Amino acid sequence: MTAGPAELTLLHTSPAHVPVFDALRDADHPGAGLRHVVAPGLLERARAEGPASVTADLRGLLAGAGTPVLVTCSTLGSVAESLAGAAGTRVLRVDRPMAARAVRTGPRVVVLATVESTFAPTAELLAEEAAGRPLEVRTLLVPGAWERFAAGDAPGCHAAVARAVEAVTDADVVVLAQASMAPAEALARTPLPVLSSPRPGLDAALRLIGHPGPRSPGRAGR
Repeated sequence: MTAGPAELTLLHTSPAHVPVFDALRDADHPGAGLRHVVAPGLLERARAEGPASVTADLRGLLAGAGTPVLVTCSTLGSVAESLAGAAGTRVLRVDRPMAARAVRTGPRVVVLATVESTFAPTAELLAEEAAGRPLEVRTLLVPGAWERFAAGDAPGCHAAVARAVEAVTDADVVVLAQASMAPAEALARTPLPVLSSPRPGLDAALRLIGHPGPRSPGRAGR
């Protein structure tokens, strides 16, 4: 299971994330070595029993990676980062760079998600990144979006998320809490900043393995 040198392991809970991150790599980091591990059962159990229920499985996956790991599931990110020391590897949750930018943008943050299990970990992450600065977090569940995504209707999911973004008015920034929501960032018509996690998360994780920054610096962190 050990990966080669100068590679990054990405731990996903849906195979739909694999082409998304490969496309970002090809656009911004040509030549970077990515290795994908997909474990959909982890999210299903975490949603039913809580994120702590997958601790043992996560520890095993992280320890066996042989490289730094980018965890692309927001629900599992906090647990995974807490296991880095025990697993003997560096771990980054994909939404941490996005959260850092969100709290720099303004104190009124609206978090959109398609599954409720994402809200608590995301709110905790925002508070951690705010480091005592003023912060007001509101959470909004996008009805029916996860069901569309799980059924293979990604465009329907993203359209629903975009409509939910457009309905937000009283905020400084809108955060799309899950990596699967990222395409809605480009679809939404709103004057508010809208942040998603895949691009800044991949940028930050590749820095862990010493890969050069994005080929198009102006796109990083979008």
